[in-house]
Amino acid sequence: MIKTTLKLALAIVLFASCNQFEKAPSGMLYKITHGSGNEKKLEQGQFVKLNLEYKLKSKDTTLSTTYGVIPVYFPIDTARLGKYTFTEILMKCKKGDKIEFSLSVDTLVKMNVLQLNETFKTKDLIIGRAEIINVFTDVAKVDADYKLEQEAEKGREIKAIKEHLAKKNITAVQSPEGVFVVVTNAGDAANKVDTTKVASVYYKGYNFKGDVFDTNMKNDSTAKPYDVSIGAGGVIPGWEIGLKYFGKGGKGSLYIPAMLAYGPQANGMIKAYENLAFDIQVQDVTPKALSKASALAPVH
Repeated sequence: MIKTTLKLALAIVLFASCNQFEKAPSGMLYKITHGSGNEKKLEQGQFVKLNLEYKLKSKDTTLSTTYGVIPVYFPIDTARLGKYTFTEILMKCKKGDKIEFSLSVDTLVKMNVLQLNETFKTKDLIIGRAEIINVFTDVAKVDADYKLEQEAEKGREIKAIKEHLAKKNITAVQSPEGVFVVVTNAGDAANKVDTTKVASVYYKGYNFKGDVFDTNMKNDSTAKPYDVSIGAGGVIPGWEIGLKYFGKGGKGSLYIPAMLAYGPQANGMIKAYENLAFDIQVQDVTPKALSKASALAPVH
């Protein structure tokens, strides 16, 4: 009798919890938890700063998140609010509100938003959450706030690199910009890398777990160095900063904060906001006028 009563009580609690969710016109299930204060609902023309996260329900896997990194900023245009997405109900919200929502993979496939594959399977759900952090009416204030978030993110990344190096007992020099450089061999001091030069570089790129995502250090005759025209913007900023610590024949390692690498953009095996490491060998350093420097980035 006690077990039956307990089961009934649990069923009532679960039913009440499910009833907290509403259905948007598109069929999306959502729940808004309003924050405290007397904030007004969002209006046309404002700019919203919010955290956003998507998880795959079946595996409890985070697909993407801005929690703990740089939030999302975007303008409110009521004529362009999405369908079957959290923006559909955004005008019901105000600063400080939290949104929970559920998206059917099958529905997203029918809308040509997703394709079924090893990650997204039929009958699965994507569970999302969003939190409205701030609201702006002036784009200049948005830009200023975003710059502060960028600096805060870079600070978190630099702290993480310092902790990683300390754990591995690695001694490195920190550049003013935040790149950590390990100089095994400084190379030719009379032929250093600078903005007038092209550096021909062999490299191995890997994450802090040691997983290699790209390299041209191969033990065969096909291995060729990458030509990097310093200052041309053809490589990630961390490379241009770190290579200047070396001359021809130099060897070492670069530990680069994500904001000086790929930042929020995932790139193949490289995750969003992932700090990176590179072992590098400077094969040659030549004047720009005497070299056909490749503008290709060192990693793909």
